Amino acid sequence: MPIIDLSSTIENIAVSRVDQVEIEYSVHAAGAGAIEGMMSVPRGLLKDGEGWAVETIRRLSTHGCTHVDAPWHYNSTIRGKRAQTIDELPLEWFFSDGVKLDMRHKDDGDPMTAADAQAALEGIGYSLKPLDIVLVQCGCDRYYGQADYMAHGCGATAEATRWLYDQGVRVMGIDAWGWDRPLHLEAQEAIEKNASGIFWAAHQADLDYSQIERLVNLDALPPTGFKVACFPLKIKGASAAPARVVAILKD
Repeated sequence: MPIIDLSSTIENIAVSRVDQVEIEYSVHAAGAGAIEGMMSVPRGLLKDGEGWAVETIRRLSTHGCTHVDAPWHYNSTIRGKRAQTIDELPLEWFFSDGVKLDMRHKDDGDPMTAADAQAALEGIGYSLKPLDIVLVQCGCDRYYGQADYMAHGCGATAEATRWLYDQGVRVMGIDAWGWDRPLHLEAQEAIEKNASGIFWAAHQADLDYSQIERLVNLDALPPTGFKVACFPLKIKGASAAPARVVAILKD
């Protein structure tokens, strides 16, 4: 079964103005010194005079790479109940049939509507079923690691998010910085109209669902016929967690 990696590499880069990763690398020579200090084993007794290599993650936001959001990220309460954190979500959500909706024809900030999603599904001849994992392709993985990464992407409307939820979808993802349309556009509109329900509208749709953000390599996927595995790290009380998201294609 071919496996396609849909995850970004966690490395020492800033993918936007608000996301940074800092990893400290300790090489084999340092490991040999650590072993000598801890266990009194001389370097000469180690293969090639080397000890262990280790890494320490000094800084990594739970949202700083390809990650899965929990409802707690969106609001403290969802539909009148305390929102679930990432460690509380059912594992069944994170391994299921995948569906790719191609939105590459849309400009930055022109969000996917429910009608857009329905048209894309009709075009590929597919009807959603509960727990399908829907991946929206806008082609923005080509900007990953660039300073303006978060300014790109069509995003999705709250209405589209609710429609997918009503079909039984509990995990939906996108190959852009965020599920909403670019935040600077939502912020501008919200301020100009002095209205709530515009900024971060899809996130704050009052739904208990998960988003996968910052996917890559969606162009390697067919529209259907694959499984998605996107299990998030089990971080206590967290609003999100990094995940190694992969697509498993059928033979």
